[in-house]
Amino acid sequence: MPHRHLRVTGAAQAPLGAVLRDLRAQLDVPERFPADVLAEAERVAADPPRLPDRDETAIPFFTVDPPTSTDLDQAMHLSRRHGGGYRVRYAIADVAAFVTPGGPLDAEAHRRVTTLYFPDERVPLHPTELSEGAASLLPDQTRPAVLWTIDLDADGRTETTDVVRALVRSRAKLDYDGVQKAVDAGTAEEPVALLKDIGRLREALEVERGGISLNVPEQEIVARDGTYALDYRAPLPADGWNAQISLLTGMAAAGLMLACGTGILRTLPAAPDGAVGRLRRTATALGIDWPHHVPYARLVRSLDPRQPHHAAFLQECTTLLRGAGYTAFDGGDTPPLATHAAVAAPYAHCTAPLRRLVDRYASELCLAACAGQDPPDWVRAALPRLPSEMAEGTRRAGTVERECVDIVEAAVMKHRIGETFDAVVVDVKENEPTVGTVQLTDRAVVARVEAGYRDEGQAGRRAEGEGEGQGEGEGGTAGGVGVIGTAAAQLPLGERLRVRLTQADPGRAKVLFVPA
Repeated sequence: MPHRHLRVTGAAQAPLGAVLRDLRAQLDVPERFPADVLAEAERVAADPPRLPDRDETAIPFFTVDPPTSTDLDQAMHLSRRHGGGYRVRYAIADVAAFVTPGGPLDAEAHRRVTTLYFPDERVPLHPTELSEGAASLLPDQTRPAVLWTIDLDADGRTETTDVVRALVRSRAKLDYDGVQKAVDAGTAEEPVALLKDIGRLREALEVERGGISLNVPEQEIVARDGTYALDYRAPLPADGWNAQISLLTGMAAAGLMLACGTGILRTLPAAPDGAVGRLRRTATALGIDWPHHVPYARLVRSLDPRQPHHAAFLQECTTLLRGAGYTAFDGGDTPPLATHAAVAAPYAHCTAPLRRLVDRYASELCLAACAGQDPPDWVRAALPRLPSEMAEGTRRAGTVERECVDIVEAAVMKHRIGETFDAVVVDVKENEPTVGTVQLTDRAVVARVEAGYRDEGQAGRRAEGEGEGQGEGEGGTAGGVGVIGTAAAQLPLGERLRVRLTQADPGRAKVLFVPA
């Protein structure tokens, strides 16, 4: 099944707890923190061992996150510069202020690598005393931070970058919907209103350098009244503007690390010709006009994720992101692959240290680079193994996401077995064209479809003569897609298809459709 952006909203309590607990056990997810880790977290939360001398609490920072989030990694303040241009101040939670290298907290973070999100709970990278408490940039709380100050010219291009440790204090916890409404209504105060101005300038620079941001609709797992439902959420412009601030910082971090000769980058090679060719065939099947003279990035920017066929194509575009990884380097040698193909520039993960292990190390490398100092020994010692640790953690997070959506889809659909639905075929296996993926048109369900799947009950009815002598071939259906028989036709990529639900059992059988 294709990768899907996943967001979990609503109350945590719902009746799938046992199934989700079984999933965590199967995946060996480390739910509970060892006693020594909790003890260290409680101790440093009460009395952080390393607080900065610099005080920037007078700056009115704000955060932009989903409404229920409490693990807040980033806070920003945006302003105009005298003489033109902009100043971006971006405070990143200073996890290293609390975590002693080689201690229990550090070892456990290397075991977990990333925060994992399940519908019923979050399995954090760090104990909640830190990730949702002492280290989180919660409003009206003084916190240690890694403070980025990036000065931009009037076109949004980076002129100078500085990174220091400082105490900061967020004034407001904002969410995407609220920011969008305030900006659209003209009621946003300037530091928030500038998010649109700077975000759009950075988006224009992304176009100029050939980068691309995929606005793939998110599939939301929503807890309502003791049960789960699935919805789609198309990204708002504010999502994109906020992401541009993070991208700006990640590109600045990569530049600092490359300049000093030690670092860890998030890299992605260019997609092979075969993958691009397959994507062109998918565009044709979905009715999307992609002239050969139009670059991929320009085509993607022209799409509307609220339109089903465009959303399906954007989902397929994520296949070009396969191969992303982490590249560590030291000793002044630039790695052979130093760019991220989608960003179209060198790039580093550095803005989410509460939820991702590598970002704590990137912060330390950038602090050292700006100070003209060598990176700490504990950072250099960890660099060689970080790429493989991050690869394993990212793989596990992807598995969790896919399995959780499959489970919730099965729960939502389990009482509808045997019913038929309108759907669009959004993916077909390249070497097995009778197997693919459909997206239902009236609900946020994306699941497997098998044109050659043998439904025993349906087969029995066919044997009694229901499907014979009707001019469509043995076991045929309208559109020429065979369900039963030896010559099942390939699935019609991009076309509407009436499908029948044959299985859905959370924790046992994933959702499966056959052409009706």
